[in-house]
Amino acid sequence: MKLILFILLLLFSKAGKSQSSYSGLLGKYPITLVLYHYSDRVSLAYYTYDKYDSPITINGSLKKGKLNLFEKDMFGKNSAILVFEDFEESNEEIKGKWIKSDNSKTYQISLQKDFVINSGDDLEWENKELLQSKSTKKHYFKTIITKEKGEFYARISGVKIFEKRTDKLIQTIKLDCQLTGIDNISIGDYNFDGIEDFSVFEASYAGSNTSSTYILRNPNSNKYLKSNFGGTSLKFDNNSKLIYEHNQCCGGRSHMNATYKVVNNKMILIQKKCLEYDDEKEGFIETECE
Repeated sequence: MKLILFILLLLFSKAGKSQSSYSGLLGKYPITLVLYHYSDRVSLAYYTYDKYDSPITINGSLKKGKLNLFEKDMFGKNSAILVFEDFEESNEEIKGKWIKSDNSKTYQISLQKDFVINSGDDLEWENKELLQSKSTKKHYFKTIITKEKGEFYARISGVKIFEKRTDKLIQTIKLDCQLTGIDNISIGDYNFDGIEDFSVFEASYAGSNTSSTYILRNPNSNKYLKSNFGGTSLKFDNNSKLIYEHNQCCGGRSHMNATYKVVNNKMILIQKKCLEYDDEKEGFIETECE
């Protein structure tokens, strides 16, 4: 959850540029690469080997036309670097190298730009399918991005669920969610049944308040179902099997905290507490929740 909040803060605090999807070869292996650059030279990225469909995060930086993207091992240490010289976002084709950290292996990279997701009132398109950076053991995801003329930002109008290795389309689910740069999907066990579910970032509100759409996997099949889970900045505790909600407003002067349990895939309220800042007492006091 802390990582998700960090990424969101990064997204909303920096001026983002367009997001691009590429496909081509790393050595002899087909890959898909997704890139998102910031005006402060931060580059967020991930790629997949098309045979395996498991995203690999490779964040890095773009400085003076040189794009460096770092692949890390399970311990967080650099295991390889992807280097693209003379990189320009406008280029339809990019070439680079994958270099193992000990320089024992090097592979050539050759990629073509498939599409760009950018902003502007005059732009419009339907159904650009953007590979996501998170996947489950069995499935990977592509968000369906739609851009209407007159709306400055594109939106997520759906998500497609694919089976890894076979690329079989399992399901398409309609959505209406805010597009937040590069990380729109998270993986978790939201109903505490021991099976991986996924969520799609829905919207950001005042302060740090956010919401997501929670999509649960049927334990008896590969199908998923949109849940009725709702609330602000939900946190899921797999140890206690409880869901915690936190909503704040008015510059942090008002807070609502709620606790839920899950019964038959529904959120059941257990406890709710509201706090308001009292200027005379110079501290928070408990108030009646509306």
